[in-house]
Amino acid sequence: MNVNYAIITGASKGLGETLARRFLDEGVSVVGISRSINKQLLTYSESTEASFYSYSCDLSAVDELEDTCDQIKTLVFKKDTEKVYLINNAATVNPIDVSANHTREAIEKHVNLNLTAPMFTTSRLLHDAKKYQTKVILANISSGAAQRSTYGWSLYGATKAAINRYTETVALEVDELDEQHKIILFDPSIMDTSMQRDIRSTSKAQFKDVDQFKEYKQENALRSPETVGNVLVDLLLDEQALINGHYYSIHDFV
Repeated sequence: MNVNYAIITGASKGLGETLARRFLDEGVSVVGISRSINKQLLTYSESTEASFYSYSCDLSAVDELEDTCDQIKTLVFKKDTEKVYLINNAATVNPIDVSANHTREAIEKHVNLNLTAPMFTTSRLLHDAKKYQTKVILANISSGAAQRSTYGWSLYGATKAAINRYTETVALEVDELDEQHKIILFDPSIMDTSMQRDIRSTSKAQFKDVDQFKEYKQENALRSPETVGNVLVDLLLDEQALINGHYYSIHDFV
């Protein structure tokens, strides 16, 4: 019997948790990578036909992430593994402030989490999949912040723009090498998550658009992670219709 796995970074809460539950419902075993372990997902998996594996890892610590990927390789790549999904969901918007106030430590942590981690997991998964001849369906989470400059979001906009170009280039390589993988970008837009709480807690001096984001919450303009997560999983499961290298946005679906 063939087995499929979904590796999800930031699987302990928000969109990541929603994605994990939906994949489990679809019979896809889930490998969650996050700093904290969601025990509820382990309990939830017992009511499904799939399994949940949780790895505690600080994704901004590259050495720790590499060790975690070594462990996941042993778990995931077996003779009966048909397909591996990877959703690089974990990210931070912090520090939210003008660039003059960013410390070296804050810059390093932000870039490692938002850019280095998804680059490394993408590279590592494609390398291991080639060795074991396993198909990869991969989604890197983007943001509208990649398309424009936003006061107080210099790091967030820069790393999201970088992950866009990186993903597009990896998809190009997949096409040129005539490989079977599918690599996409997905923009979930604004969701009711802890990231939005972080944004609303800033001052105008740090983030000029803070009042607009407070209005999003007051006017119930934030989509639920469940709404967004279901769209993304539906998209990834419809492999034949999935376009390699494409930028998908939640606005195209709801």
